Amino acid sequence: MEKPLAENKKAYFNYEILKTIEAGIELRGFEVKAIKSGFASLTGAYATIKGGELWLTNTQIPPYQKNNVPKEYNPLRPRRLLVKKSELLELVGRMSGERLTLIPLKLYTKGPRVKVLLGLVRGKREHEKRDVLRKRAVTREIQRTLRK
Repeated sequence: MEKPLAENKKAYFNYEILKTIEAGIELRGFEVKAIKSGFASLTGAYATIKGGELWLTNTQIPPYQKNNVPKEYNPLRPRRLLVKKSELLELVGRMSGERLTLIPLKLYTKGPRVKVLLGLVRGKREHEKRDVLRKRAVTREIQRTLRK
């Protein structure tokens, strides 16, 4: 996998990632150019299942060139995700039984295609986040003392 074009760094801190799934994303040509130029943002984005299809909602992809975009273009429009039917059925089963969410973690290219890495996640509680911060501080302090 190449360097990500867009990454949701807060997702790794706010959620416990249980499983990752690679999905294709249905885009228009100027959206692909915008993503490859680094204009996309996954902050606040999530995936939903509607009508037997997987949709990526709230992903910000501004136009590559403002003058070459249709007037009705919405940068936050829902975009269809392309996954195998077996993966979709597994997601439906796991999401309905447990309190889980699908969050996009990364946008990247694979060959000429733009792919999205989805994470099946469970939200962390406040004390779990504090524990992570405490562990980071301890390891940072250990590394600092070892360098001296």
